[in-house]
Amino acid sequence: MFFLLRMAFWLSVVCVLLPSGTKSTSPDANIDATQAVTLASAAVSDARGFCDRQPDACVAGGKVAVALGHKAEAGARTIYEFITTKLSKTSAPGDQTAAKIVSVTAPGQGTLTASDVQPAWHAPVPLPPRREARTGRPAV
Repeated sequence: MFFLLRMAFWLSVVCVLLPSGTKSTSPDANIDATQAVTLASAAVSDARGFCDRQPDACVAGGKVAVALGHKAEAGARTIYEFITTKLSKTSAPGDQTAAKIVSVTAPGQGTLTASDVQPAWHAPVPLPPRREARTGRPAV
């Protein structure tokens, strides 16, 4: 259900932003920048006074916002735990280079061993030849 609402919102945004291709001849449809700023400031001032006019709606809206925040946090935690369990299952148990993944919810298990801290060895990368050597010019 939420997917359909989100899709409808983004489709309406795209439809509004697409050029229409026709010129409007109505004088009511033409708004200059100063009128747009005036109308936008009036809308903002009206929105600021909403809690003064409807205090019960503001309290309910605050509770809804807090509940949505907690739900988003729980969903993010669930996704994080799902990804970490999938990654820990796919990594080979004898692989020295695989990262050790620990769940955030288990506080005592987040320690690293000495082999976890040591970086994998890489051969040094040779530097490219100097510009003077490439072009045959003498170095200054």
